[in-house]
Amino acid sequence: MGWETVIRLLLAMFMGGFIGLERELINRPAGFRTHTLVCMGSALVMTTSEYLFQNYSQFVNLDPARLGAQVVSGIGFLGAGSIMNDGHRVRGLTTAASLWVVACIGIAVGAGFYTGAIAAFVMCYVTLISLKRFERVIEKKRGNIQIVTCLKNTPGAINKMTNILGQFKVHIRDIELGEMDEDNIEVVFSVSLPPVLDKNALMAELEREEGIEIERWE
Repeated sequence: MGWETVIRLLLAMFMGGFIGLERELINRPAGFRTHTLVCMGSALVMTTSEYLFQNYSQFVNLDPARLGAQVVSGIGFLGAGSIMNDGHRVRGLTTAASLWVVACIGIAVGAGFYTGAIAAFVMCYVTLISLKRFERVIEKKRGNIQIVTCLKNTPGAINKMTNILGQFKVHIRDIELGEMDEDNIEVVFSVSLPPVLDKNALMAELEREEGIEIERWE
């Protein structure tokens, strides 16, 4: 079982890391390394459970699924740590869900259930990438858009942007940080536009503010 155990752990690390990379690229609190470790650790738990069952079941009554069940319930503390309540917004629910899924994938890999693990891995990645784009199309029809900006990398730059949006009754749903250097930082504002909004007036006000450059609306 030695080499098969190593292969299972490596496969779990790859799957967890690949899903975590998507979270890392959009600056979520639990990213590449966290997802990698969770998936690999879950696989280790199941291989350990299988090892104990094979070697000690003749001496004592053992349930090979018991350790895996503890992983599923215990992963909740990591998921809870990635969820943040910021005023009227709750962020991190998708990251918490992806952590729970990679834990389940790790359990499946550790148990040798490769078909289920690979299927769940593909479906999870499709959900995070493809369905996110579909979700944006729906949100745009409901007045939810993204404003991609280039701000001066100085204290209070984001506050200037949020204050102007607040003056025009624009509801900020999420803020994502993108590429950054010593002088500038890309910031993506996910917002909900009010039913009546003069976009030209909003654009003019943003362009007048020093240190704010609007790259695109999408």
